[in-house]
Amino acid sequence: MALLPILRYPDPRLHIKAKPVEAVDAGIKKLVADMFETMYAAPGIGLAATQVDVHKRVLVLDVSEDKSQPMAFINPEILSREGEHIGEEGCLSVPGIYETVKRSERIKVRALNLDGEPFELEADGLLSVCLQHEIDPLDGKVFVEYLSRLKLSRIKAKLAKQARITA
Repeated sequence: MALLPILRYPDPRLHIKAKPVEAVDAGIKKLVADMFETMYAAPGIGLAATQVDVHKRVLVLDVSEDKSQPMAFINPEILSREGEHIGEEGCLSVPGIYETVKRSERIKVRALNLDGEPFELEADGLLSVCLQHEIDPLDGKVFVEYLSRLKLSRIKAKLAKQARITA
């Protein structure tokens, strides 16, 4: 396993739409293992392949308190949405920024597992929010892009300042 570099917003590669995975092979399984290692080390609760500059429809997450429930979703798609949830989100690609975002309260998702078998999952609460949040980069979107232009410009300025300080 290996730690992968995480792209930082506003890197244009975060806006590349991910391509579907043709086959769940050894390369995809290694990608998933590396993504879990990267996510846990960051630390975070979710990571999309786009965030590590791999433009395939793969995401990993673990919303458990003790990191005991790793879940991988290959070619995830949201089948249905219900309700409304408004809550604070952060992102490994937008470090140190937490903002309120409106999402669906409950979703139903279809994906492939690590054996290449299709499955469906109904999710609510944190799992629902995390899935929606991680599917966004696969579609070329970062959570801060749900915010007003004013907030987004302030975030970009803050991130640029952080980059100058750490350079």
